[in-house]
Amino acid sequence: MSLYKRKNSKIWWMDLRINGVRQRVSTGTANTRLAETIHGKNLTDIQEGRWFENQKAKTITFSEMTDKYTQNYQRSRDKTSLKRLLPVFGQMTLAEITTEMVSDYRHERLKTVKPATVYQELSLMRRMFNVARREWKWTKENPIADLSFSVGNKNARDRWLTLEEEKELIIKATNPVWLRPLLITALHTGMRRGEILNLKRQDVDFSRKILTVHKSKNGEKRAIPLSQTLYSTLKDIKVMNISGRLFPVSVRSLRAAFDMTLEKTGVKDFHFHDLRHTFATRLVQKGVDLYKVKELLGHKSISVTMRYAHHYPESLRSSVEVLDLCHTLVTL
Repeated sequence: MSLYKRKNSKIWWMDLRINGVRQRVSTGTANTRLAETIHGKNLTDIQEGRWFENQKAKTITFSEMTDKYTQNYQRSRDKTSLKRLLPVFGQMTLAEITTEMVSDYRHERLKTVKPATVYQELSLMRRMFNVARREWKWTKENPIADLSFSVGNKNARDRWLTLEEEKELIIKATNPVWLRPLLITALHTGMRRGEILNLKRQDVDFSRKILTVHKSKNGEKRAIPLSQTLYSTLKDIKVMNISGRLFPVSVRSLRAAFDMTLEKTGVKDFHFHDLRHTFATRLVQKGVDLYKVKELLGHKSISVTMRYAHHYPESLRSSVEVLDLCHTLVTL
């Protein structure tokens, strides 16, 4: 099983033997290093019996995935990111795109643009792969899933509510009636907006005081213990809709109600997603282990959770204060 080039062609081809049958498959690239990477990945798939499982991923290109995605999900701000991504990945098949390639892309882009710009591009790429994997069944892997976006992201947003702001927000969140319990849910679970809006009554186990997130961003379930405040809040919600959703509201309705409440409180520069940051920041400031925070937030990689590590200093103060006690004993 080897690599070769056809006559008058710059593209590398793979000579593979699968279940005793010889097959010649194009790598789709003239780049030797890239071709070797693709070839090695195919050999691994053959050895582990995954080659046939990934056939769609080996024929559908990034450009084709982009076309379908933009027909259904594109936002206006995605256009700029696609102009950067398509020249690099457009002609590659989904199976050819590896985490290493995307990491190299990130490294090169960070030389010329702000980290926030790269974050936006890779976030779009990850969303497209998630849809291709979950909804269209085009691929079994998302090469962006475990890639850290926070490395070097010095202009990443770091906004959370002060205790005074949080108190004011909850007090003023009276209209519509569902807004206050929804905000309490966000502040006491760190759940994403979409996760909260998809939350159903049966997802809450009141006897065990556990909430289960089924439709998470990374496709995996996670369990979140209920605080007493959240337990009491959710217990009082009467589900009257057929869907069984605790908060049967649209994203647009939530955005309008949230923005109106922010105006009432005078809280500035605050987004709904910052409630998730508030949850994580509070935990870290109180000394909760980052790995526990990672599990509660549903991060696939600890490197993503590390963005909160700088909130640790105050929580560690009590740890070093024991040194004062030791020195006091010595001087005595």
